[in-house]
Amino acid sequence: MEVINNPLLEINYALDTFYLLMTGALVMFMALGFAMLESGYVRSKNTTEILTKNVTLYAIACVMYMFVGYDVMYNSPTMGMIPEFFAGLIPDFNQAFHFMLSTSGSYDTTEQVMSGQGGTFSKGADFFFQVVFVATSMSIVSGAVAERMKLWAFLFFAIVMTGFIYPVQGYWSWGGGFLKQLGFSDFAGSGVVHFAGGIAALTGVLLLGPRKGKYGHDGQINAMPGANLPLATLGLMILWFGWFGFNGGSQLRISSVIDANAVAAIFVNTNMSAVGGLIAAMIISRLLFGKTDLTVVINGTLAGLVAITAEPLTPSPAYATLIGAVGGVLVIFSILTLDRLKIDDPVGAISVHGVVGMWGLLAVPITHKAETISFINQAKGLGSIFLWVFTISFIVWFVLKLTVGIRISEEDEYEGADLAECGMEAYPEFVRK
Repeated sequence: MEVINNPLLEINYALDTFYLLMTGALVMFMALGFAMLESGYVRSKNTTEILTKNVTLYAIACVMYMFVGYDVMYNSPTMGMIPEFFAGLIPDFNQAFHFMLSTSGSYDTTEQVMSGQGGTFSKGADFFFQVVFVATSMSIVSGAVAERMKLWAFLFFAIVMTGFIYPVQGYWSWGGGFLKQLGFSDFAGSGVVHFAGGIAALTGVLLLGPRKGKYGHDGQINAMPGANLPLATLGLMILWFGWFGFNGGSQLRISSVIDANAVAAIFVNTNMSAVGGLIAAMIISRLLFGKTDLTVVINGTLAGLVAITAEPLTPSPAYATLIGAVGGVLVIFSILTLDRLKIDDPVGAISVHGVVGMWGLLAVPITHKAETISFINQAKGLGSIFLWVFTISFIVWFVLKLTVGIRISEEDEYEGADLAECGMEAYPEFVRK
């Protein structure tokens, strides 16, 4: 192991490593936010199952990303078995399993410190920061398929999503693949994390179908209120808090004046975009429905956070607020449109993360003036991520549907996924209706 003999570099290394670990812990805390949000949005008879999905998918994401995902996403294909013609498109799977077999002492060699993201931090810290992003993307799928999907079918999909689907498109954008070379820009993951999760969720919902009783024969849309809005609100606030690690940590370092100022700007813009989404959604809710719908306010806030994630550094605070406000408006009309199309998403995940993730990516060139960043390149990135995630996700869901099945029985759906999948209820003292 090489030793770093430069005292200043050692200080920067320690500071940046600590910063990456702490912001990664904030993103990991978002797993609790998703669990609380989704358990608040579903009916009480499905609470235990949705909580089980959220804690288990995190574990699966960690294992699969350790096994193959991290090495697939961040490698050098020109040094592996991939022909030069496909370099940038197909990751080098020959490099898989490298990280999982590394010893802890290899995390801080000079070669590895300066590789990967090109920053002065431990490779172990980089892995931890990246793996919590993978789990976040998979959490998006959880809420969209709630109340009628088989638990183990969902977990089988999680294995493929976190070990294969996510890392490949992540390599394209963040690991040196063709989208990065093209000039596609996605600072913290409006596309790589949120749009990808939203598209994976959409394919599952299309094959799964709506919940029983959600849509009437005459086009009627029946409300199915969640069981615990205080819990959903708690989930929102945890996600909002964790998002400072999500976006702020994506600067990857804080040890210079430039980086410290950038992190401060990212924190401010992330917060202001959330505020913009919240206020815009609240106003539109009042205008459309004559009431201030809390679920609309929650989703509007999350939409603001998703919208700014693609580029939280270059906008001014005013621009960030406007970007979030547009996201807050978009999410409402997206949810209404999907309901009219009978695409049943109990928590609005497809709209919040998929539709608004698109807006976030397309908004990047408004404030980012680099020559390579354009609406055309952003659209190419969107299209590439969509085609990859939709195609592979659809195939995986379809295979699962033909083999183990993806939907619980009608009787189990009526009784609740808690009893059918977990054999216990979250609120056993309550008389279920």
